[in-house]
Amino acid sequence: MKLISVTLKNFRCYLDEKTIQIQDLTTIIGKNDIGKSSVLEALEIFFNNDSVKIDSEDCHLSASEKIVEITCEFDDVPDEIIIDSNAYTTLPKEYLLTADKTLRIKKIFKCTSAKPKEEIFICSCHPTTKNYEDLLELKITELKKRLDDLSIPKEGINLSSKPSIRHAIWKSCPNLNTAYTEIPVTKEDSKTIWDKINESLPIYALFQSDRNSRDSDPEVQDPMKIAITTALSDPSIQTKLNEVQDAVKIKAVELAERTQEALKKIDAELADELKPEFKADPKWAGVFSLVLKDDKGISVNKRGSGVRRLILVSFFRAEAERQKSENNNQSIIYAIEEPETSQHPDNQRILLDSFKDLAAENGCQVILTTHSPSFASYLPVDSFIYIKKGKDIQPEIISLDEGDQKTIENIGEDLGVLPDIKNKDLVKVLLCVEGPTDITAFKCLSRALNVDDPTILNLDNDSRIAFVLLGGGTLKHWVENNYLQGLGLPEVHIYDRDVQSYADKIKIVNSRPGRSWGVLTKKLEIENYLHREAIYEALKISISFGDEDDIPELIHLQKGWNHNTIKNKLANYAFPKMTAQRIKDRDPDGEVEGWLRKIEKMF
Repeated sequence: MKLISVTLKNFRCYLDEKTIQIQDLTTIIGKNDIGKSSVLEALEIFFNNDSVKIDSEDCHLSASEKIVEITCEFDDVPDEIIIDSNAYTTLPKEYLLTADKTLRIKKIFKCTSAKPKEEIFICSCHPTTKNYEDLLELKITELKKRLDDLSIPKEGINLSSKPSIRHAIWKSCPNLNTAYTEIPVTKEDSKTIWDKINESLPIYALFQSDRNSRDSDPEVQDPMKIAITTALSDPSIQTKLNEVQDAVKIKAVELAERTQEALKKIDAELADELKPEFKADPKWAGVFSLVLKDDKGISVNKRGSGVRRLILVSFFRAEAERQKSENNNQSIIYAIEEPETSQHPDNQRILLDSFKDLAAENGCQVILTTHSPSFASYLPVDSFIYIKKGKDIQPEIISLDEGDQKTIENIGEDLGVLPDIKNKDLVKVLLCVEGPTDITAFKCLSRALNVDDPTILNLDNDSRIAFVLLGGGTLKHWVENNYLQGLGLPEVHIYDRDVQSYADKIKIVNSRPGRSWGVLTKKLEIENYLHREAIYEALKISISFGDEDDIPELIHLQKGWNHNTIKNKLANYAFPKMTAQRIKDRDPDGEVEGWLRKIEKMF
């Protein structure tokens, strides 16, 4: 299943009902203390109620009823639910989906006590006609009686299956008058269905930025604690542990019974009063301990928070790949609060690429929060959920798209986003490309050529060049583009030839007065300038390709990776393997060198 929205009511600063849309990659952006973390923690309460537990103080002070509501909506719901070996059913057949065919689950918490009690409802388009609206609440004997009361023939109905009886009753009604209904799923067959639905909900993993560094919080101090928990959740491991647990119980009970028999010889009355009984099953997660140590013997949990965060993300990626390789249908939501905390800017970019790769994997979603303009500037605009203080002091939720320029400008003003150009007075030329991977490619290619011939421009360290992203929908592009329009600097536009409309844009650039110019790559895309040896050295992938081949598609067919993931991997790992000789082998006409020398002349 895939989470598509979360709705909060009376939860902390969210008094009135507010809905936040969730995508594969969602970036919740806004000032401090505006309600970003509350969204992630509400999801933790909904899915786990573990690392963050609901308490009475989570209810908004102005709430008329001390009830917190957290509602999650999902699509990609399972085709079938197996209630038991004899009862198969589906959510549509049980009228448990919305009119949009999504699954909407509401959890309410009555905050009138220190430990609020949870109640669960499925909000669906459900029958409302009398005698047909309450079937999920009936026991099997009551369902059979309902058959008789409605004079429904029993031929062809499996009378030992509650789903079969319900479906027959609903089918007999000429007008069920389906309408929005909140169905409690805490008793009878609805609870059985809920237990099965709950098993299919996504795994939710929350990493907070401001948890106290205490030994009692091992999952924060040592990310490997999560590895143990994940390993223990494996069904095959669970089976083996249950066998060990049962064997220990049998052996321990035998010893206890022998002790009891020996006690009877001393005090028979006392022995009869004592019965062997296990208080609780073992907590296996506390039995095992796993740490990572460096070559000096220093454990990860003794390293800085920035290092621990990088290792945690590495665990996330490894777990996502494991889940995919095992074809596990259960999806994963990774929620990371302020991932830029304690990180060097270079590491922030590594984290960003990792999050984008994760979000591109099937069955994975990533939710980030940030108030850092520099971190947000490299994220896609259409992933943004902007939270700001509304007129009534409550949070206002704004979803963005690439064309929402006015709101993006407001974000820039709100967070203090400034164009990220070093030595602005030295900038002489703007190099406009499609996306971040193109920047990496151009820097790597120019650096390799410069090593062989220092007279060739090196884009990697020349402060006279400022890159401008014209695609990908990043905040950086929109904010910087507005700023750069007034600089009056010449522009160089280099686009891939794979998009037909780019040719018209290049014509417009070349028709401008002044020194600006543009060109389309002669090969299909910038990735076609890679050498196959560089790809193999970086990714251990052997492919043959020509100038017109779609390299990401070829790799996708071989490895199954998402196209965005492939482009990121090629940019970050394959392009750095390019040498001057490899460039000449792939570009014998010197096209890339020609671009660089033409830019050099513009100075």
